[in-house]
Amino acid sequence: MGQPPPSPVERQDDVQGNNGLPAQAERRRWPRQSKTTQEASSPSPPALEPLQFSTRDLGLNDQFAAWQAYLSPLVDVKLPDGSSQEAGFPADHTAWNLGSMLVVQQHAPSHSYLRSPAKLRSNTIDHWHVVVLRTGRTWTEVDGHVCEGEPGKVELRSLGYPFRGRTTGSQSLSFYLPRELFSDTAAGNDIKNNTTLSGNYTNLLIEYLDSIEAKLASLTVRDLPQVVQTIRDMIVTCISSSAEYSGTTESQGHLALMERVRRFVQRNLNSSDLTPDTLCRELGISRTRLYQLFEPSGGVLHYIQKRRLLSAHAALSNSANRQQIIEIAAAVGFTSAAHFSRAFSKEFGYSPREARNVAVPPYFAHAVAPTEVVDTAHSFDEWLKSLGH
Repeated sequence: MGQPPPSPVERQDDVQGNNGLPAQAERRRWPRQSKTTQEASSPSPPALEPLQFSTRDLGLNDQFAAWQAYLSPLVDVKLPDGSSQEAGFPADHTAWNLGSMLVVQQHAPSHSYLRSPAKLRSNTIDHWHVVVLRTGRTWTEVDGHVCEGEPGKVELRSLGYPFRGRTTGSQSLSFYLPRELFSDTAAGNDIKNNTTLSGNYTNLLIEYLDSIEAKLASLTVRDLPQVVQTIRDMIVTCISSSAEYSGTTESQGHLALMERVRRFVQRNLNSSDLTPDTLCRELGISRTRLYQLFEPSGGVLHYIQKRRLLSAHAALSNSANRQQIIEIAAAVGFTSAAHFSRAFSKEFGYSPREARNVAVPPYFAHAVAPTEVVDTAHSFDEWLKSLGH
C-alpha cells in the first residue's frame, strides 16, 4: 500500500527542518572550513629585512671615505685619477640575506676596485660573485685576462682569487653564492673565473632576476629555498650553454684544482688528519703546488682553520643546535677548547658564547617574524662570512 500523504505539519517540518531553520541551511554543499585550514591559507609575512647603507646623508668630504670603509672587508676602492673627495660620492648599497645567497642592489659613481692577495689573507671568503649591470660598464682583470661587463650580460668571478678593475657610474644587481651551492652539479668543477655569460638563456636569467628584485620585500620564508634553487639552476644552465664562456687555460686549471682542494677540506673538517701532507697525498699534488695555491689566502693551514671557524659559527648561531660549545669545537676539528676560543674571538671579534647568545635562524640568516625585532648588529661583512654555513 502507498504511504498516506504528509500532513500540513509534516510538510512544514520538511521545509523548515527539525530545528525550525530552512532545511537547505542544514544540508551544506561544502563542509565548513576548519580554523586550521583557514590559518594555513592566510598569507605569510615577509621574511627579509634589508641591510641598507648610503653615503647621501653625509657631508661631501666624508662620502667616499665612508664607502671605502664599508666595502673594505671585500675590496679596496679608489677614486678615478683626477677626481676629488670634495666633490662627493653619493652611493647606495642594499643587501638582502636569503640564507644561502646574498642579493645586493648597488648604485655608485665611477671608481676602481681591488681584491689583492693581502685582502684574501685577511678575508678568505671564496664565494662566486654574479653581477648584472643595469647601467654603466666595468672592466675586471684576472691574470692578465680582462672581462668587460655591460647591460645585457652577466659577470661571473671568484672572490677566492685576486682581481682588480674599474667601473663607470653604474647601477647593478649582484648575487653572492657559496661554492657549496654548486657542489652537486656537473658544472661545479667547470665554472670559469672572470667571464661573462650571454645569449638566450642569459636573457631569461636576467628577466627572472628582475622579477625577484621587484619582490624582495615581499618574499616569505617558504619562497626562499625555491628562489635560491631556481637562480642556481638557471646559472648552471647559462654556464653550460653560453658560447662566450671561456677563459685563460692556466687560470682555469688553477681554479679547478683549488675547487678540488676546497671540497676535500669541507668534507673533512672534523678530521684530525686534515694536514698539508694528507691533501697532497689524497689529491695527487706536490707540497710546493699546494702552498702556491693557498699563498693568497695566507697559507693552507690558515685556510683550513678559517673554514673550521666558519662551520663552528654556523652551528653556534643555529638556535636549534643544543650541543655544548666544546662539542661543536670538537666536531669541526679543534682538540683544545682554549685554542678554539682564542681563534674564534680573533676571527669574529666576540666569543663563542656571545655568538650563541645572539643566535640567528640556521638557514634564513635574517628571516624576520611579524613581532621580531631586527638585529641590526649584523654587518655585510658578517653576512659574507657566514653565507652558506
